[in-house]
Amino acid sequence: DILDRYGLTRGGYGLVTLHRPANVDDPGALRGLLKALGEIAGRCPLLLPVHPRAAERLAELGVPDCIRLVPAAGYLDFIALQDSARLVLTDSGGIQEETTALGVPCVTLRENTERPITVEEGTNVLAGTDPERITATVNRVLDHPPAARCPELWDGRASDRI
Repeated sequence: DILDRYGLTRGGYGLVTLHRPANVDDPGALRGLLKALGEIAGRCPLLLPVHPRAAERLAELGVPDCIRLVPAAGYLDFIALQDSARLVLTDSGGIQEETTALGVPCVTLRENTERPITVEEGTNVLAGTDPERITATVNRVLDHPPAARCPELWDGRASDRI
C-alpha cells in the first residue's frame, strides 16, 4: 500500500536515491545535484526516500520544495516504489540492476558504473554529476523512454543452468 500511503500513482513520479560519499559528503556536489533535481521536479514530481547517510547533509543545505522527502523505505516498499516510478535517478549500483529487471528507466548520477550491462542494454544512462547534463539527460529519457528489456541471462533460471 506504499503508493496509497504517499498518494502516488503508477508512472506519476520519479524516484531518487542519493547515498554515495562523492555525492552527499561534498556540499558543492550535493548542491549541484539538488539544483538539477529541483528543475526536473518541475516536469516530473520527485520522491526522495532519505538515506540515513544523506539526511544530515540534506537538512544542512535544504531541499527544493518541489522534491518530496520521505523516510527510508523497507525493501518491499522500495521495490514497489521503483516498479511504479516513471523513472529512477540514483547513485546506487544495485538499483541500476533492479530498475533494469523491473523495466523502469534509470538515470545514474555518477560518472561510471560497476553495472555496465545496464548501460549496454540501454535501460540505464550515466548522467554524471553536472546539473545541466543531468537535466538534459532526464529530459531525453522522459521524452523518449527506453524500451523495457532484460539482459539475456537475467531470466531467473541461474540455478537450473548451474
